[in-house]
Amino acid sequence: MNKKWLIGNWKMHGNLASNKALIEGIRAELGQPDERVALVVCPAFPYLFQLAELTRDSGIEVGVQNVSDHLQGAYTGETSPLMVKELGGSFTIIGHSERRQYQGENDGLMGRKALAAIDAGLIPVICVGETAEERDSGRTHEVLARQLDAAFGYIRTAHDKIILAYEPRWAIGTGIAATPEIVQTEHEFLRQRIAIRDKDFAAKLPIIYGGSVKVSNATSIFSMPDVDGGLIGSAALNAREFITIYRELLNSTPAEAA
Repeated sequence: MNKKWLIGNWKMHGNLASNKALIEGIRAELGQPDERVALVVCPAFPYLFQLAELTRDSGIEVGVQNVSDHLQGAYTGETSPLMVKELGGSFTIIGHSERRQYQGENDGLMGRKALAAIDAGLIPVICVGETAEERDSGRTHEVLARQLDAAFGYIRTAHDKIILAYEPRWAIGTGIAATPEIVQTEHEFLRQRIAIRDKDFAAKLPIIYGGSVKVSNATSIFSMPDVDGGLIGSAALNAREFITIYRELLNSTPAEAA
């Protein structure tokens, strides 16, 4: 059984004082972390160094919400994954639905960013998911397959460590979570699709769910066999709620997982 993951996406929230209070609250609620579940927080980039310092020796890991697809060069306003690594980050979210919606990011760019992150020594959290219109028209698997194939056109599955996040775009920031049955169906499809390329890699790949996860639905979602954790948005900004979700994930994880 593989390790489970709980990743908090703080989005464009926070400041020096509130970040400090939130991490102190998370650490107080968390106590001694359990190695069966990895806990990651992804603040806005300007606060990466602060968070790396605040989480030192805590068992909490730190990432960012986006990186460039280039390691260096004349790319004004971009952030190299090498910079993230140097400042203490270990993870980066790639292809989040809000980046697709507001910044026009496409599948190919997602794949190139994932490869750049891997080359810099980061673990990319690659997001895939369909819109409400795509689901209603029966195109969910077509969309997920297209997104996966674009990303894995760049990724060397046998050697690269990644996390895949299924985040249906109709559940992001809406308060409407997919049912556990929908989550399991799509996670199973994603794993089977990747198994076409590399069966062993697919079996070990963490696939987490993102989309209005909260305390009230965490247990039912995490009980699904192909769900390996959660990508948490608004609930990650509340220390008690975030760690309650962490405990729900921990309770669903077998004792032999590591």
